[in-house]
Amino acid sequence: MTTPTTRAQITVLSGKTARDRRDHLATEEPMEIRVTSPGGERRTVAITMRTPGHDFELAAGFLHGEGVAGRGEIRAIGYCTDEDVPTEARYNTVTVALDRPIPDLPALDRHFVTSSACGVCGSASLDALRDRCRPLPQGELSITPEILYGMPHRLREAQGGFGKTGGLHAAGLFSADGALVALREDVGRHNAVDKLVGWASLTGADLAGHVLMVSGRASYEIMQKALAAGIPMVCAVSAPSSLAVELAREFGMTLVGFLREERCNVYAGRERIAL
Repeated sequence: MTTPTTRAQITVLSGKTARDRRDHLATEEPMEIRVTSPGGERRTVAITMRTPGHDFELAAGFLHGEGVAGRGEIRAIGYCTDEDVPTEARYNTVTVALDRPIPDLPALDRHFVTSSACGVCGSASLDALRDRCRPLPQGELSITPEILYGMPHRLREAQGGFGKTGGLHAAGLFSADGALVALREDVGRHNAVDKLVGWASLTGADLAGHVLMVSGRASYEIMQKALAAGIPMVCAVSAPSSLAVELAREFGMTLVGFLREERCNVYAGRERIAL
């Protein structure tokens, strides 16, 4: 699926000369995520700023990461046709029908908006993760430095939307031999990860022996989503945050940052890298 872009008229300055031309921008629009239960309860759990495309995966991945809907707990998913939603907004509203009652989670205690930059800020903590996640096993993945070094190039080659706009993040899922299994792009780095996790949740793909590669930094939100999905290794082109490193070390994950050309920093879980 081609990543949506928006055309705009711009002026390019070079030295003292100016010329007008058309440019591609990364499309950003709000998306409301609603959940319903078999008993008829309905709640809005988030409004996220995202790049349209793979919207059902985004909703499923977001709910998976927040502990709202695990694998096999989604009965149906679709764009909203409720009468209270204007016709022009229906493709920006996704309703997820759960196979069970809506869980009583802190993340659902308020109506919150997530931006394309920060993920679900403040909605989770290490204490909350300890209640629903366990450390990941160590023996399911081993990868060589040579394979790691090749991932940024493969990720960049597959970023069609970034090539047009220069403004989209990417999240790629790699196998232990360095093959790119799936890639999603979005104006928000956390949305790109949610789309990947949602793809796996909806298709039943097992992520245990895979590596998540992100085009930006490794934040706490990204590590939280990877942990909930059972992904043991996260690699980032840029730096991790302190809380991301703390999470990785506590839950037995491997975290690699500044993965560029033939160098990187390993912040946690070095035992999964076969030197």
